[in-house]
Amino acid sequence: MLIILFRVLIIYVIVLFYLRIMGKKQVGQMQPYELVITLIMADIATLPMTQTSMPLLFSLIPLSMIVVVHFIVSIVERKSLTMRKLINGKPAVVISPSGVNLNVMKELNMTFDDLMQGMRQAGTYKLEDVAYAIVETNGTLSVILKSENSPVSCADLKIKSEEASLPLVIVSCGKLLNKNMEIAKIDEKFLQKLCKKCGVNDYKDIVILTIDCYGNVYSQVKDKLPQMFKTPRRQTKW
Repeated sequence: MLIILFRVLIIYVIVLFYLRIMGKKQVGQMQPYELVITLIMADIATLPMTQTSMPLLFSLIPLSMIVVVHFIVSIVERKSLTMRKLINGKPAVVISPSGVNLNVMKELNMTFDDLMQGMRQAGTYKLEDVAYAIVETNGTLSVILKSENSPVSCADLKIKSEEASLPLVIVSCGKLLNKNMEIAKIDEKFLQKLCKKCGVNDYKDIVILTIDCYGNVYSQVKDKLPQMFKTPRRQTKW
């Protein structure tokens, strides 16, 4: 039993390491060759876990080879446009100003249920609102709305707005993120003020607290609704 647990631990660490160096794409964002490689790796990794008589080396060598193949294919598709199209395919336009292209949907083995689901995931549900719908090489659906149905922006209304700022997480599940505190130039005194604003005496009672460079704070305390408030801060980028 201990041998099996030891093997599982080793394979887990190795596969995790290989997946990290291969990139952080989610399954839905993978190109076809990346998905194939991931499935093969999963199959190879399970062999030494179930067959204790098989040496670990018989699994580690194929896994390493798969990773090498992945990097070779990645380099080839970056260098050659022809190979990139051959390996990954190319985007397909299923909706255009001319309407839904049934021939393309047939080639993709795509139903109207699939199309409507992809549109809903993209934030729209009406065919008449869509100018173009494109099936990307990883299978996701990109939707471009008609100009009259596009969301209105501040630029369209000529409204001056704050430039977007990436919020920093200061407290996560009752724990301080000291690195982010340094970036945001938050000291213990200012943190205490934020806690009082949140209605608590200790940051350990805070589930999540973020702040951007304009002083906009989002916080949620245990068993309470989230709240947003603004604090006086210097408008500097981090």
